[in-house]
Amino acid sequence: MVRIRLRRMGGKKQPSYRLVVTDIRNARNGAFLEIIGNYDPRTNPETVVIQEEKALDWLKKGAQPTATVARLLKKTGVMAKFKPVEEKA
Repeated sequence: MVRIRLRRMGGKKQPSYRLVVTDIRNARNGAFLEIIGNYDPRTNPETVVIQEEKALDWLKKGAQPTATVARLLKKTGVMAKFKPVEEKA
């Protein structure tokens, strides 16, 4: 199964994350299929950059977001665009 999740980057006690599409069996910082965005929780407000086209494409293909990624997708409005497409099918 394919999952959209966070990959930790940055230094010690200075985390930043990439949103990646990966196989569920891979490690947190292991191999991935594609980078679709990044997330920096240390800024105020937190910085979230997501490539909407890529995220929607992977969601349509059946990729499942983790709870945190689902929150970030909802915050940026990607999930709102995905739901109407899902209901039409």
